[in-house]
Amino acid sequence: NEKTHDITVIDPDSLEVINSIPTSKRPRDMAFNADRTLIYVACGDEDIIDIIDVEKQVVIGSLDTGPSPEAFDFSPDFKYIYVSNEEDSTLGVLDVAENVIMDAIPTGAEPEGVLTSADGSIVYVTSEVADIVHVVDAEGMFVTENVFVGTRPRRLVLNPDESELWVSAELSGEMYIIDTSMYEVVDIIKFEPPGFRPEDVTPVGFRMNKAGTKAYIGLGRANHIAIVDVASREIEAYILVGSRAWEVTLTKDEKTLFVANGLSDDISVINLENNEVIKSIAVGRVPYEVLIDYIE
Repeated sequence: NEKTHDITVIDPDSLEVINSIPTSKRPRDMAFNADRTLIYVACGDEDIIDIIDVEKQVVIGSLDTGPSPEAFDFSPDFKYIYVSNEEDSTLGVLDVAENVIMDAIPTGAEPEGVLTSADGSIVYVTSEVADIVHVVDAEGMFVTENVFVGTRPRRLVLNPDESELWVSAELSGEMYIIDTSMYEVVDIIKFEPPGFRPEDVTPVGFRMNKAGTKAYIGLGRANHIAIVDVASREIEAYILVGSRAWEVTLTKDEKTLFVANGLSDDISVINLENNEVIKSIAVGRVPYEVLIDYIE
C-alpha cells in the first residue's frame, strides 16, 4: 500500500485481513526470493528495497537502489536484481548478496516495467516518457534495441516461448505486441469497456496464464479487467472491479484473479470460472500489487 507504507496480509481461504507489515515509505513492486522465505519490496520514497522475513512478517534488512525505485526483476539465479530508478532514468543492477549497485544503465526518462528473459540474457525495461521499450544485454549491461510503442508504456509480459513481448501503454489505452525475433510491433489491441470514455482506459498491470492462451489486463481508471484471447487478440470479457484497477495476480490453479484497486483502496477477488467478483477486501491506501505465497 503506497500511502500507508505497509503490506496487508490476507488469508487466502477466508479472504480476511490477518496482519499488516510496516515498510519503508511508498512500497510498490514485490517479489519472493527463490525459496519464498523472503519478500523484496521496492520502496520509492526511501531509495531502497526492503527485505521481509515471510515467517516472522517483519522487515529484516534492505538493499540500496538509485532514486525512486519502482519495478524490478531478479536474474534467473536470483543473484542480481534489475530495478527501474525513475528519478535518474537508469536501470540499476544490484548484487543481492553483497548489497552493491553494480551498474546503472541509462534509459529513457522515467523507466518503469522490468522483465528478465528466462535464460537471463536479456532485460526489458519501459520508459514512460520516451514511449520506448529498451532491450538490454544483461551480460554487457548496455541497450541493444529501442522499440517505440504507445504513450506511457508500463508493464511487460513474455508469452511462454518468448516469441512475443506484450507491453501495456497507459495513456494511449493500448496493448502493444512486439515480435522478439526482429523487435518490431506486430499488433496493437484497443480496449473499449462499456460506459467509459477512451481517456479513462489506462491499462497498466496484466498477466498471462501459464499456457499463454489468455491475458488478464487491468484497465486503470476504466475500473475493469479485460480478458483477451492471446492467439486471436479478441477481447472475451470485461469485468467491473474497483476504482483504478492497477495490478492483477493469478492464483496457482488459475481459477482466481486478484486485482489491486489503487483509488478505492481494496482488492477485488474474481472467480474466473464465471468471471464474477466474489469479494472486495479493504486494505491500506493506494494498493499497488498482490503477491501470493504457496505451501508446496
